[in-house]
Amino acid sequence: MDAAQQEATARARELQRSWYGEPLGALFRRLIDDLGLNQARLAAVLGLSAPMLSQLMSGQRAKIGNPAVVQRVQALQELAGQVADGSVSAVEATDRMDEIKKSQGGSVLTGTSQTTSSSGGPTVRRVVREIQSLLRSVAAAGDIIDAADSLAPTHPELAEFLRVYGAGRTADAVAHYESHQS
Repeated sequence: MDAAQQEATARARELQRSWYGEPLGALFRRLIDDLGLNQARLAAVLGLSAPMLSQLMSGQRAKIGNPAVVQRVQALQELAGQVADGSVSAVEATDRMDEIKKSQGGSVLTGTSQTTSSSGGPTVRRVVREIQSLLRSVAAAGDIIDAADSLAPTHPELAEFLRVYGAGRTADAVAHYESHQS
């Protein structure tokens, strides 16, 4: 990347920060992590092409031109917060993302505050979210529940693990994690 391209990218990211509260690359990566998505799934839910999402993330393009997409980004930010605080399960989140994908309209994107550990170290919640994210990147919540049901007669502890971490609420997974640490 030459100096002119670097300058254009930096300017685009600065514009994104002023319009959306932060560069879209950081915002989209957080949504991908928090909701257990990949870039293709995020693009589909938002109603963007994969190349357009990539251009927005990299700063090659500054602005989301479609107000409905901006509204979907905001809805996904709210959903990610609800998944993180345990008020929405993975199954519910999957259903909500399908609703968000179909939604129309919208206006402005408002920033949402993100909570981080003051120590910067891995908290129980962060460890649990990593486990949930990994499981959810391998299979959909419904498939995880089906697998748990299949395992339940012979391996009830593994079935419980899959249900709690693969399709349950974060708060329940944190409680499970804490109860199994000695």
